[in-house]
Amino acid sequence: MPSTRITTGSWARGREASVLEAVQNALLSALKIPDYDRDIVLDLYDANRRIIPTGRSERYTRIEVVLFSGRSLDAKRSLYQALVANLHDLGVPASEIKIVLIEAPPEDWGLRGGQPASEIDLGFRIDV
Repeated sequence: MPSTRITTGSWARGREASVLEAVQNALLSALKIPDYDRDIVLDLYDANRRIIPTGRSERYTRIEVVLFSGRSLDAKRSLYQALVANLHDLGVPASEIKIVLIEAPPEDWGLRGGQPASEIDLGFRIDV
């Protein structure tokens, strides 16, 4: 049940759906979440609205994924690799991708009318 934010440059204007699906597909394959589990936003910025690392281009892309704690290092590694591969297919060089995972225990998520996620049958495993 990750919540994901993609931040990138104006190169993605007109390609928003492709960027969103590239990230969603990486989440599906690496974290084994169900296809209906979608919570992704895409923020596009012109060059004058963000500061990026020296030597990077407008294609510099940051992906922040807030997710339940409990995923294995192998699952995280698989996610990193899938994100880089999928965005590379859209023209984003691997060196211009930064991925940040922010983990929170299920009891720190309020879902389905304000219930702690730790008390809900999510319908999928988080210990992949």
